[in-house]
Amino acid sequence: MPAHADGRLDSRPVQAAPGEPWPAGIHELDLGGGAEVLLAVPPGEPVPRPLLVFFHGAGGNPAQSLAALGRTVVDRGVLVLAPQSGSATWDLLAGRLGRDVAVLDAALAQVAERAPVGRCAVGGFSDGASYALSLGPANGDLFDAVLAFSPGFADPPARVGQPRIWITHGIGDRVLPVERCGRRLAAAFASSRYDVTYDEFDGGHVVRPEGVVTALEWWLGRE
Repeated sequence: MPAHADGRLDSRPVQAAPGEPWPAGIHELDLGGGAEVLLAVPPGEPVPRPLLVFFHGAGGNPAQSLAALGRTVVDRGVLVLAPQSGSATWDLLAGRLGRDVAVLDAALAQVAERAPVGRCAVGGFSDGASYALSLGPANGDLFDAVLAFSPGFADPPARVGQPRIWITHGIGDRVLPVERCGRRLAAAFASSRYDVTYDEFDGGHVVRPEGVVTALEWWLGRE
């Protein structure tokens, strides 16, 4: 089996990172091989913070991921790790798991060196949400939650642990229709005994700022 074809991530962020902490701002991790991953660090003391891995939609990039999340993640003191897919979309959707999982694993290892982390979640938009709903359940021993904005499908290669799942979908979505995507996925995960929160909104295929606020409140709590 090719490396990372099982979708499992080996790296684990820690609460006491040994290296010099990154200053506040957006940093491009040095992973080599043309891999692009951005890490957004909020201001403040380098105490253990929540870490959100966020996957862009098809044809997107890490900067778009950070823009979609906006200021809300900064205000909540959340670290955001935003990878770039190796092709137009994520490896699972392009054929099979491998390269993108390996890049994320290497990025998480770098985070563990310099950023104290208290808890982890994975999320994404569109194809990125589908990817999060596939990798999240396969790594429930790492991610305690999945935040899926307008997903199309889910195909977990394994099921380890049981992360909470939050799905939002627009009732006017013409790219990934809500009936066969958001509603179907919420029902399928609920029937598999996952703790699912499902949120529909009057709109299309977008990430709404208010949706980001709701997702973070659901994950982190209001305090």
